[in-house]
Amino acid sequence: QAQLVESGGGLVQAGGSLRLSCAAAGRMFRTYAMGWFRQAPGKEREFVAGVSWTGINTHYADSVKGRFTISRDNAKNTVFLQMNSLNSENTAVYSCAATNGWADVSNPGKYDYWGQGTQVTVSS
Repeated sequence: QAQLVESGGGLVQAGGSLRLSCAAAGRMFRTYAMGWFRQAPGKEREFVAGVSWTGINTHYADSVKGRFTISRDNAKNTVFLQMNSLNSENTAVYSCAATNGWADVSNPGKYDYWGQGTQVTVSS
């Protein structure tokens, strides 16, 4: 069974960058598509980005296109989210998740495993 642990969150000024990491325990991770989601206080969880198990296919929420990049290193069982040009609207708890299908990758209901999340706070 996969276990996911996020790291890399913190406090950053508007315009700055952060790189989140999600370490997975379990060989099944290598055949799972991975996604990043976020949830701000008082708001619903929303999709941020997804990457196929090969790393070839990616998908982004419109709000982060051109600023965020998702990638993975299957040899290290790790998925990354590089976040640039951050603004206060990006403040949230960011969680990674694993799903065994690529279709509907933006739907949180399709994910089988979730990490605990890491807090990202952007100060203006």
